[in-house]
Amino acid sequence: MTQPSRTPPTPPVFAPAPDPLTPERDITHQHFQPGDHVVILKGVAGGELWGDAVRIVAPSWHTPTDEDGWRVRDATGGAQTYLTAHPRYLVHLSRHCPDCLIHLRALEDHLLPRYAGHQAQLDCGWYTTTALGQLVHAAEARGGR
Repeated sequence: MTQPSRTPPTPPVFAPAPDPLTPERDITHQHFQPGDHVVILKGVAGGELWGDAVRIVAPSWHTPTDEDGWRVRDATGGAQTYLTAHPRYLVHLSRHCPDCLIHLRALEDHLLPRYAGHQAQLDCGWYTTTALGQLVHAAEARGGR
């Protein structure tokens, strides 16, 4: 009997694309609650948006923006199991709320036509993680933080 392949998944192709919508998103900290299942959208795959699904754990100060954020957990471990993210980076998966659906639709309208026909998983390069485990959008990154 042969063992199943342990080949790691193919990493996304880096395809920088602007995201003018997320940094301008007006969403309050109270919009999310511990236990909410959310996604941090990162790019396009097969004609749909894709990202990292995480669960909200607890409030946490988001140092890169000096605002209230949320500590989130990637149940699969990912590159980093726990991160702190600003609420505007998050979109509900566990419930269909109008604010998140509007943001999702706007990102789809902005991004999907640009990559129509691409089947590879494309990372648009919107996020980076600081040494403190803080997720920061490229448009909001500040030097030294």
